[in-house]
Amino acid sequence: MEVRNCMEDLVFEVLDEVIERNKDMCKCPKCRADIAAIALNFLPSRYIATARGEMYSKIKTLEQQFAIDIITAITYACQIVGKNPHHGRGE
Repeated sequence: MEVRNCMEDLVFEVLDEVIERNKDMCKCPKCRADIAAIALNFLPSRYIATARGEMYSKIKTLEQQFAIDIITAITYACQIVGKNPHHGRGE
Protein backbone atom coordinates (compact mmCIF):
# COMPACT_ATOMS: atom_id res chain seq x y z
CA MET A 1 0.00 0.00 0.00
CA GLU A 2 1.22 3.49 -0.75
CA VAL A 3 1.71 6.35 1.69
CA ARG A 4 -0.70 9.17 1.01
CA ASN A 5 -2.34 12.16 2.65
CA CYS A 6 -5.97 11.12 3.03
CA MET A 7 -6.85 14.75 3.86
CA GLU A 8 -6.79 15.29 0.08
CA ASP A 9 -9.54 12.70 -0.34
CA LEU A 10 -11.58 14.28 2.44
CA VAL A 11 -11.28 17.77 0.94
CA PHE A 12 -12.27 16.60 -2.53
CA GLU A 13 -15.27 14.73 -1.08
CA VAL A 14 -16.88 18.02 0.01
CA LEU A 15 -15.20 20.52 -2.33
CA ASP A 16 -17.94 20.63 -4.97
CA GLU A 17 -20.68 20.92 -2.37
CA VAL A 18 -19.03 23.95 -0.76
CA ILE A 19 -18.28 25.58 -4.14
CA GLU A 20 -21.91 25.12 -5.21
CA ARG A 21 -23.07 27.01 -2.11
CA ASN A 22 -20.95 29.97 -3.25
CA LYS A 23 -23.06 31.00 -6.24
CA ASP A 24 -20.55 33.57 -7.53
CA MET A 25 -17.59 31.19 -7.32
CA CYS A 26 -15.90 30.14 -10.55
CA LYS A 27 -16.12 26.39 -10.98
CA CYS A 28 -13.36 25.92 -13.56
CA PRO A 29 -10.72 23.21 -12.94
CA LYS A 30 -7.99 25.78 -12.18
CA CYS A 31 -10.05 27.52 -9.49
CA ARG A 32 -11.11 24.16 -8.01
CA ALA A 33 -7.46 23.09 -7.81
CA ASP A 34 -6.44 26.42 -6.24
CA ILE A 35 -9.21 26.16 -3.65
CA ALA A 36 -8.21 22.61 -2.76
CA ALA A 37 -4.52 23.54 -2.47
CA ILE A 38 -5.20 26.53 -0.23
CA ALA A 39 -7.62 24.57 1.96
CA LEU A 40 -5.11 21.72 2.33
CA ASN A 41 -2.45 24.19 3.45
CA PHE A 42 -4.72 25.22 6.35
CA LEU A 43 -5.56 21.65 7.39
CA PRO A 44 -3.38 19.11 9.19
CA SER A 45 -1.96 16.30 7.09
CA ARG A 46 -3.39 12.83 7.67
CA TYR A 47 -0.89 10.40 6.20
CA ILE A 48 -1.83 6.74 6.01
CA ALA A 49 0.06 3.68 4.88
CA THR A 50 -2.28 0.84 5.81
CA ALA A 51 -5.90 -0.11 5.35
CA ARG A 52 -6.27 0.20 9.12
CA GLY A 53 -4.91 3.76 8.95
CA GLU A 54 -7.40 4.58 6.23
CA MET A 55 -10.25 3.22 8.35
CA TYR A 56 -9.09 5.28 11.34
CA SER A 57 -8.99 8.44 9.25
CA LYS A 58 -12.47 7.79 7.87
CA ILE A 59 -13.79 7.35 11.41
CA LYS A 60 -12.18 10.65 12.43
CA THR A 61 -14.18 12.41 9.71
CA LEU A 62 -17.34 11.50 11.59
CA GLU A 63 -16.31 13.85 14.36
CA GLN A 64 -18.28 17.05 13.92
CA GLN A 65 -15.39 19.44 14.58
CA PHE A 66 -13.20 17.67 12.03
CA ALA A 67 -15.86 18.09 9.33
CA ILE A 68 -16.39 21.74 10.31
CA ASP A 69 -12.65 22.40 10.04
CA ILE A 70 -12.59 21.01 6.49
CA ILE A 71 -15.63 23.01 5.37
CA THR A 72 -14.24 26.16 7.01
CA ALA A 73 -10.89 25.78 5.24
CA ILE A 74 -12.59 25.26 1.87
CA THR A 75 -14.89 28.25 2.43
CA TYR A 76 -11.92 30.45 3.33
CA ALA A 77 -10.05 29.22 0.25
CA CYS A 78 -13.09 30.08 -1.91
CA GLN A 79 -12.94 33.65 -0.62
CA ILE A 80 -9.24 33.94 -1.45
CA VAL A 81 -9.56 32.46 -4.94
CA GLY A 82 -12.76 34.39 -5.64
CA LYS A 83 -10.95 37.69 -5.00
CA ASN A 84 -7.90 36.73 -7.04
CA PRO A 85 -8.55 33.93 -9.57
CA HIS A 86 -5.56 32.69 -11.57
CA HIS A 87 -7.41 31.36 -14.60
CA GLY A 88 -7.00 33.30 -17.82
CA ARG A 89 -3.50 34.50 -16.92
CA GLY A 90 -1.68 32.13 -19.22
CA GLU A 91 -0.60 29.88 -16.38
